[in-house]
Amino acid sequence: MDYQRQWREEKGSDDSHGRALWALGTLLGRSNTPTLQSMAGKLFEQTIQPILQTTSPRAWAFALIGIHEYVQRFAGDRLAGQVREELSGRLLTLYRNHRADEWRWFEDVLTYCNAALPHALLLSGKYVPDKEMTDAGLESLTWLMNLQRTNAEGGHFVPIGSNGFYERGGKRARFDQQPVEVQATVSACLAAHRITGEKSWRREARRAFEWFLGRNDLNLPIYDPTTGGCRDGLHPDRPNENQGAESTLAFLQSLLELRLDENTFQSMEAKNE
Repeated sequence: MDYQRQWREEKGSDDSHGRALWALGTLLGRSNTPTLQSMAGKLFEQTIQPILQTTSPRAWAFALIGIHEYVQRFAGDRLAGQVREELSGRLLTLYRNHRADEWRWFEDVLTYCNAALPHALLLSGKYVPDKEMTDAGLESLTWLMNLQRTNAEGGHFVPIGSNGFYERGGKRARFDQQPVEVQATVSACLAAHRITGEKSWRREARRAFEWFLGRNDLNLPIYDPTTGGCRDGLHPDRPNENQGAESTLAFLQSLLELRLDENTFQSMEAKNE
């Protein structure tokens, strides 16, 4: 949409469709505001079946994360269950077709929001349920996290750069590193922690989050506490000083999810005592 509020495209992107379902499913699964529930419910019904016509694996992953949130409250929705099985089955097929010992991934290239793919498969595998999906989600996320670090002992988080990405057999782009990549990673690692109970996944989520705070290739903060905003990325020689909505929301969502996970973890520890 342009500044005159006119639509510039006849049809939106697969990516935006998947993200819309993610947002709507989350709202329906978590909000107790009747007006929002009513509006989101109508939109969710209109958009859930057309997602099957899309061809982007990331659109499928975003939609699956939203459907997961939705069925936490509306578990009996048959259409949502059918769409989840179809989309998660597509992701699993992609993984089977592309996976190799040296390349445990869904495609022949790593691009953006990579961690959303294993995240979606993990959630689906747990709640469909399907053990092969869960195993594939954990295996691919483990491979991705090992790839996105400075050394085998840990080091700091290094997301795939958007200036060229990383094609199989090619050279990996180190920059430009994007906040949305960190947010997707934090979410995926926290989901892995909830599903497996392994504390190492919480540590991986925190390691990724510290990228915002300066534990990155340039040792410079991406989050700006003076404005409350988040810089748009990390170049080879400096942060991108623009503080856009997408980047700021990526930081805030990562922070919120870590805090919610911490509160849940502390409550569980208290019960166990």
